Amino acid sequence: MSMTADTKATTAPKRKPVFVKVNQLKPGTSGHTLIVKVLESNPVKPAIRRSSLTQSIRSPRIAECLIGDDTGCILFTARNDQVDLMKTGATVILRNAKIDLFKDTMRMVVDRWGRIEVTDPVSFEVNRGNNLSLIEYELVTLPV
Repeated sequence: MSMTADTKATTAPKRKPVFVKVNQLKPGTSGHTLIVKVLESNPVKPAIRRSSLTQSIRSPRIAECLIGDDTGCILFTARNDQVDLMKTGATVILRNAKIDLFKDTMRMVVDRWGRIEVTDPVSFEVNRGNNLSLIEYELVTLPV
C-alpha cells in the first residue's frame, strides 16, 4: 500500500500565523506570534550552586529583555541561546510565545515549543509608556 497519497490527506494544512500586538497580551495565555524590537537586554548574574560532589554547576544563561511594539512593551526572559538573539536594537519575530507571571507581573517567554527569529528592522517606535510588566496581578479564586 502506498503511503504518500494517504498521509498527505490526513495531515492538517499549516495555519498562517496571526500576529498580535503587545497591548493584547493577557496573563496565562500562550501561542502568541508578534514582531517586536529589543529595547534593552540585561544579563542576569548566574547563581553558582554546589552539588554533593562539590563541583560547581552553572545555571543557564538568562537575560531580562525589554521588548515592544507601537502599542506597548513587556519584559522578556531570554534563556541560553536566546540571549544571543535578543540583542539591544534587534527586531525579532517571536513564535508561540507565552505569558508567565513572575512576582505578580507579566513576563513573556519562548519555551522549547516556540521560536525566535531575527528579522529586518521595522519602522515603528516602541510605546514605552505602556509597560505591561509594571502592572501587578493578583490570583483570585472564585467560589464555585
